[in-house]
Amino acid sequence: MSRRLFCTLGPRCYRISLEKEILKRKVKNLFDGERIAKERSEKVLENIVKGHSSVLIRRLNGVDIRLQENKVTNIELACKKINGLVIHPGETFSYWETCGRPTKRKGYKEGLMICRSGMSSGIGGGLCQMGNMIHWLVLNSPLTVTELHHHSDALFPDERRRVPFGTGTSICYNRLDYRFTNTTDQDVQILVWCENGELCGELRSEKPFPERYRLVEEDHHFRREGDKFFRISKVYRLVIDRESGETIRKELILDNHSEVMYDYSLIPEEQIQND
Repeated sequence: MSRRLFCTLGPRCYRISLEKEILKRKVKNLFDGERIAKERSEKVLENIVKGHSSVLIRRLNGVDIRLQENKVTNIELACKKINGLVIHPGETFSYWETCGRPTKRKGYKEGLMICRSGMSSGIGGGLCQMGNMIHWLVLNSPLTVTELHHHSDALFPDERRRVPFGTGTSICYNRLDYRFTNTTDQDVQILVWCENGELCGELRSEKPFPERYRLVEEDHHFRREGDKFFRISKVYRLVIDRESGETIRKELILDNHSEVMYDYSLIPEEQIQND
């Protein structure tokens, strides 16, 4: 007979386990030697490396719209912490070291959260959209991702999706962080703000980098395996020489094989591939 994990014995046990993981991360941060970016500047760096925007409120099947509306408040609070942050060469961006713990006292509200491949709600829910934004900007740059936690399942059908499936990141204070390191020879800066119902973001630098980037998704389809459906695709990053326009290399960054967790009737029939 297998032993149950302590965190599964009840809400109090889960809370104790969570606080233990938060403390472990704090201790690790003290001794890992990373230089965490701290400086925010109102002076905007001149060159735009990548800009992007994403819809803040999506009509998700079976999800209380109030959680989506509260998410907007949570993201606006995170914007105030992140906007203008400068990451100097050799420094690391940490989502949670920058934003801090989302609490009710700080004004964060109950929003949608993804937990154990399912949906729940909690204070600060919805902040993963900010993590997704920053990760997308970084993927379109020569910066180096040092901590990333992929969503493992397809939880929602597409609605006005603008980026390849699976290119987001999971975050959970202070257990699952999102981090990247500035491995270039110049400062970079993150700008994030909310405008006209969208989360907007820019990654800026002092001068253009010699290469630009483009992400493409290939062989996207749905496939039944037994009594379950899976979303399948491969995501590549094209590295392009800025001067000549030639593709220097093609990098596989994601091999999606994600279980569909929503109503199968919402899967477009033309995207189902039978072996």
